[in-house]
Amino acid sequence: MSARVGVIACGALAIHVRRIARRRGWSLDVIPVPALHHNHPERIVADVRRWLAELAPAGYEQILCAYADCGTYGALDTVLEEAGVPRLAGEHCYDVFAADEVADALAAQPGTYLLTDFLARTFEHTVIEELGLDRHPELRDTYFAAYTRVLWLAQQPTAANRAAAQRAADAIGLPLEMRTVGEAGLEHQLAGLLAA
Repeated sequence: MSARVGVIACGALAIHVRRIARRRGWSLDVIPVPALHHNHPERIVADVRRWLAELAPAGYEQILCAYADCGTYGALDTVLEEAGVPRLAGEHCYDVFAADEVADALAAQPGTYLLTDFLARTFEHTVIEELGLDRHPELRDTYFAAYTRVLWLAQQPTAANRAAAQRAADAIGLPLEMRTVGEAGLEHQLAGLLAA
């Protein structure tokens, strides 16, 4: 691939996008947007809009967005459509990695809390601290009362990632299950966007 391609990526997906690009020999400039914006989806839209304005005059033959909707309720799509920039399909990054597995898991057990490797590794900061559970642990049952299990959608089922997923499940008092899904879903979608 010789075209210069810029990819505005969710911070939770950026490492995977870079790893896939290296493996496939794609030359991508990956611009990560902070993953904590998931707690404030309006920030996703604002940052993506800002990056689109910066990248448009930078000589890229193609600009892509490595985001699902991520709680923006279509606002991200509106910004991207105005710029003619495609994004990954799906409501959340879980769908990007494993749409069918996610649908099956939620149909079988609607109270499923989903984890990716990134969320498992950063759970203390992205969930516990961000929700204030480190200061108010009594809120745990309020936040997670409807959940019955944690399902880790493992991209890399290493011992360290498994331990992180277990710590996350323990922190919210739920049993942990695992499905190895890898990065194939994301890789397939990226290849499709690049070929479009």
